[in-house]
Amino acid sequence: MPRPRFLHHSCRRPVVNYYKPRGVPLRMLKVVALQPEEFEALWLKDYRGLEQTQAAQHMRTSQSTFQRLLQVARKKISQALVEGRAIAIHNKNA
Repeated sequence: MPRPRFLHHSCRRPVVNYYKPRGVPLRMLKVVALQPEEFEALWLKDYRGLEQTQAAQHMRTSQSTFQRLLQVARKKISQALVEGRAIAIHNKNA
């Protein structure tokens, strides 16, 4: 049995809940789900340009966990772009 999932500190909320290829109805697309922690990791490292150690401290997590979150998020974004999938950005309050 896997360990229970621990929600890391995240405060950035996405502006939208979905991104999708233009001209294709959402109901016809496969969806890649981005978790709030993964979105936060992308925002801190790639958008704000923080060093990995600073970003991990901001999320109150270890550097190795932050690296894993970032790797998973980048993989999901790449998969969506290459395969023409929609990206669902889950809100932790939803």
